[in-house]
Amino acid sequence: MIELKLSELNENKAIKVDLDGTDICVVRQGSEVFAIADLCSHAEASLSEGDVTMGRIECWLHGAEFDLRTGEAVTPPASAPVETYPVSIEGDTVRVG
Repeated sequence: MIELKLSELNENKAIKVDLDGTDICVVRQGSEVFAIADLCSHAEASLSEGDVTMGRIECWLHGAEFDLRTGEAVTPPASAPVETYPVSIEGDTVRVG
């Protein structure tokens, strides 16, 4: 498990964190925080470098979009989902994993 500060997460700006040797993409949207695998399921590209829109993140390499809640690939060229990770928020503390 990793702990972050909610107040230090910028709205709609993804960050990459290490969770026990696995890169995780963390995104804050409003009062919600989402955590998905950082590696695009279509090509080896870091999702945390992509653009975030309402409920989605776009892979910067080929434009595939993934649902932040479910990890599902919602646009081609990706067709396989990415893993999601549990997130809990207590006050200013965000726990991932």
